[in-house]
Amino acid sequence: MSSAVTGRGPLAGMRVIELTSTIAGPFCGRLLADFGAEVIKIEPAEGDAVRSMGERSGGASLYAASILRNKKLIALDMRRNEAQALVRDMLRQADVFIENFRPGTVEKWGLGYDVLSSDNPGLVMVRISGYGQTGPYSRQPGYGVTSEAISGLRDLTGDPDRPPSRVATSLTDYITGLYAAFGAAMALIERGRSGKGQVIDAALYEAAFSFVEPHIPAFAALGKVATRAGSRLPGHVPNNLYPTADGRYVQIVAASDGIFRRLLCAMQRKELAQDARFATPNARAQHPEEMDAVIGAWTGSLPLAELERLLGEHEVPAARIYTIADIFSDPHYQARGMLQRAASEEFGEATVTGIVPKLSRTPGEVGWAGRMVGSDTHAVLADLLGLQPDTIAAMQQAGIIAGRR
Repeated sequence: MSSAVTGRGPLAGMRVIELTSTIAGPFCGRLLADFGAEVIKIEPAEGDAVRSMGERSGGASLYAASILRNKKLIALDMRRNEAQALVRDMLRQADVFIENFRPGTVEKWGLGYDVLSSDNPGLVMVRISGYGQTGPYSRQPGYGVTSEAISGLRDLTGDPDRPPSRVATSLTDYITGLYAAFGAAMALIERGRSGKGQVIDAALYEAAFSFVEPHIPAFAALGKVATRAGSRLPGHVPNNLYPTADGRYVQIVAASDGIFRRLLCAMQRKELAQDARFATPNARAQHPEEMDAVIGAWTGSLPLAELERLLGEHEVPAARIYTIADIFSDPHYQARGMLQRAASEEFGEATVTGIVPKLSRTPGEVGWAGRMVGSDTHAVLADLLGLQPDTIAAMQQAGIIAGRR
C-alpha cells in the first residue's frame, strides 16, 4: 500500500495549480500528479462537486479518493479578493495552471493569461470548457454529457431501434482531461526550447467529436450520415458480441482474412471462406447480418468457457464481457498493477485504478488517496507563500480559507 510519492516521475519538479471542478479538470490534474508533478488543488470549503458523486463509505466519496489522489488540497473562497490574490501569488511560482470554469470567469478574478503571463512568462495555462474559449457557443454552460450530445458521438452510441444511450461513466470528461494533460505536456516540452508558456484550449465537445473521426470524411465525400449500430462496428465484420449457451456474451474480432480463417477453423466451418458473401473483408462488411447469424449460431451452442478455450487455441481475438467483479479476480490486472491500494485519511486505504501508461525508467505512481477538504491549506500557504501562522489563522477566521491546522 502506497503512502508517499518518490519524486522520480517524469514531471517531478513541476508545480501545477488546479482550480477546477467535477471531472475533466480534476482528471487532468490527476494525470499530471500521477507522473510526479506537485499538484495543488483548490476547492471551496464545501468541497469539489466530485465529492458528491459516486458511491460513499462512511459518508465520504470513494470516487474523490481516486480522482483527487496524489494532490495537495487547499480550500479557498474564490469570491473573495484576498483568495484571488493568494492564487495569483501561487501562480507566480507555478509551471501549469488548470482551470475549467466558463470562459471569462477567471478573468473576473484577475487570473486571465495576460495578467498571469506578465508575472510568469513560462506559465502554461490549461483551459477546459464545454465549447472552447472562442466561437458563438463559448459562453454557454456545458457539461461532458451535453457536449457529447453536440459532438455527434452520443448519436452513435446504443442500439439503432432505441434512443441514444450513454456509457455509465463521464466519458467525454475523461477524453477531454486526457487531451488537456497531453496539451500541457507538449507545451512544457516546447517551453524547454522557447522559455515561453502558452494557453491550451481544450473543449469538451471537440474532444468527443475527435472520436467520430471515421464518419467525417464519409459524410463529406458521400453524404452518408452514420447511425447507431449497437454492439457491431460498421464496416468491420465480424466484430460483435455473440451469445453463449450459458447466457453470457463473448466479443469476437476477426475481420482480417488471416484471423477470419482461424475463426473458421475454430468453428470447423472452413468452407465459409469460399462463400462469396464472406470471402473478403469487403464482402463480409456488406453482409454483417448473415455473418453474425452464422457465428452466433455457433457461439450459442457452446458454453463460454469452451468458447474461450477454442478461440484461444486458434488465436482469435476474443473476450468475455468483464464485470467489475471479474476485474478484481483477474490475474492480469493484478500482475500489471492496475488495482492499487493507497493510504487514505478517511478509509484507512482505498483501492484505485493503476497508472496508465507504463514508463520503463520514470514510471508514475500512486502515493496517497484523495484527502479531506483543506487538508493541506495551512501547509501550502506557509511553505509556498511564506505566510505566518497568525496570518493564516486570521484568514481562516475571516472565511477566506478553510482547512485543518
